[in-house]
Amino acid sequence: MNEAHVTVIGWLAQDPFFTMTANGTPFLAMRVGCTPRRFDRQTGQWQDQESMFLTVNCWRALAENVNASDMKRGEPVVVTGRLRIREYVKDGRLRFSAEIEATTVGHDLSRGSASFRRIQRGLMTEQDRQEARELTDQWSMTDDPADSADHSAPVPAAPPLPGRDEETGHYGDVTPADPGGDPFDLRTAAA
Repeated sequence: MNEAHVTVIGWLAQDPFFTMTANGTPFLAMRVGCTPRRFDRQTGQWQDQESMFLTVNCWRALAENVNASDMKRGEPVVVTGRLRIREYVKDGRLRFSAEIEATTVGHDLSRGSASFRRIQRGLMTEQDRQEARELTDQWSMTDDPADSADHSAPVPAAPPLPGRDEETGHYGDVTPADPGGDPFDLRTAAA
């Protein structure tokens, strides 16, 4: 079966969250925001359209590389990977999650420079995937418009996470608090 491969050019909406799964698999999740711009001929100016936010999941060597790259909120990035749309029920509500299982991640070099270092890759289990889904549900989308935030407002910085091992950069079993980011309702966008 063919999978939907996508490339997203945007900016980091929050600092990446790096952890190790219970099996010791490196996992990193981040939010990438994209704001399309259109030229308005009547005003002669560029206009920002509604922003879209996607969850990007990175595994193993890619997760460790992104973590070691010290990417921060607001930096321009390019992400390539497999698009996943999940629909599930949480707390009695129908939720949607647009995610990219990343194959490549990097800074957008049209807006800056970077350096490169090599590493090795590993394998991922289904248990690792399930744990990642649970970690990224913090950015889930609901079918309740009352839960939607103002899409034009800037994304607040996530609070610092307690329990970080400064030597390894791992957070252990600590999960981030709900950052209150900007959800994007796919059904509304499709209408």
